[in-house]
Amino acid sequence: MSIYRRTSVDAALYVLRDIGRSMTETQRQVTTGLRVEKASDNGAYWAISSILKSDQAAQSAIRDALGLAAATMDTANAAIDSSIDLVSQIKAKLVAATESGVDKDKVNDDITQLKAQLRSVSQSATFNSDNWVAIDDADDPSKPREIPASFTRYADGTVSVGTLSYDVDLAPVGLTSSKDARYLIDDRTTGTGEYGVLTSQYFSTEAGASQNYVMLKSAGNTTGQVEIGVSASTTSSQVNEMIAVVDKMLGQMTTVGASFGALEKRITLQNDFAQSLDDSYSRGISRLIDADMEERSSRLTALQTQQQLALQSLNIANATYDTVRQLFQNL
Repeated sequence: MSIYRRTSVDAALYVLRDIGRSMTETQRQVTTGLRVEKASDNGAYWAISSILKSDQAAQSAIRDALGLAAATMDTANAAIDSSIDLVSQIKAKLVAATESGVDKDKVNDDITQLKAQLRSVSQSATFNSDNWVAIDDADDPSKPREIPASFTRYADGTVSVGTLSYDVDLAPVGLTSSKDARYLIDDRTTGTGEYGVLTSQYFSTEAGASQNYVMLKSAGNTTGQVEIGVSASTTSSQVNEMIAVVDKMLGQMTTVGASFGALEKRITLQNDFAQSLDDSYSRGISRLIDADMEERSSRLTALQTQQQLALQSLNIANATYDTVRQLFQNL
């Protein structure tokens, strides 16, 4: 007679193996904090979370771009504010030059220093090699400045990157005018300085001045242009014309400053929204793939207890089997 079935032992082993598999899975979830780590865990949730993670990374890049743009706008705004103050001082010097008996040459010395500071402020207003108030041959003034501002995934799966724009050339057709002077200095050698408030002769033309007055001469074609300044031979009529031109320049500079301020505000709002989207992505991904750590920890403790009980059951089953086997051996 022989014993060929160990039902109780096999059952105990099956239970122990099943508990071991559950413990391995639960320990992995506790260690990684994820209940969906790979496609085999839950294919649908894994695919959705993978796309969301990719979009979240794109949103992070958008936020970085917005932060860089905000810093650039801060720099440009500082240059505009400083330049408005300097041009206001030049206007005051010109007004002083209308007084009888004033030494216009000395007044012009002050104006010359202020103009030099204007160029210095404009050309040094650079952040990360980007200057929004002075342009040269590397820039196309007719194209808007664009800032990556949003990342959108549509229902059909296509994606797009939205931008915030600072339009420079406001005239859709025809020639440019003083309204197109959206920079402080236009130093393009291919132009006449028309896109820079301080280098454009359009303010003088629109003021009806007798000469093409500019605050600063550009690196382009400056034929017929006259830099604002006074001397002993400057007439009161000419000074008054200069004052009128400078006043028009100040008006356009405040327009540029207001546009920069509005764009900076928009950047701040968009950055706040991008942060909210990032938080939403994080919450959504968490709901899909994160493990409930409290529940998983409790589950692990329970499985460890079950494993101990299963081991005891296996030991009892083996002991019983050995006892029966010994009884039959004595027959």
